Amino acid sequence: QVQLVESGGGLVQPGGSLRLSCAASGYTFSSYAMSWYRQGAGKERELVAVITTVGGTNYADSVKGRFTISRDNAKNTVYLQMNSLKPEDTAVYYCNAYKPTGPDGYLEVWGQGTLVTVSS
Repeated sequence: QVQLVESGGGLVQPGGSLRLSCAASGYTFSSYAMSWYRQGAGKERELVAVITTVGGTNYADSVKGRFTISRDNAKNTVYLQMNSLKPEDTAVYYCNAYKPTGPDGYLEVWGQGTLVTVSS
């Protein structure tokens, strides 16, 4: 019943913008920290941005100043606004929800991913 569904990916020219969305269902969205990860071809999955349950944010150095993560708890949705896109941003972008349940346990959910291609 717990699901995350990403949308908004596509083909964009260098310097362009895209906004990714991640719609959540099946759990209490506001109690989870939300993140965006990405994985380029032949590369490891890397953390792009995080937003906490109270709205604090952190970004990878490679996207700082260009990307903005936000959440709308009333809509159970997290967003990633991507500006000044570069070819190096080309990757499959994944949404992640995380909630610790105790000292050694946690709940974690992944979306299916959405492809972003930055090319002229």
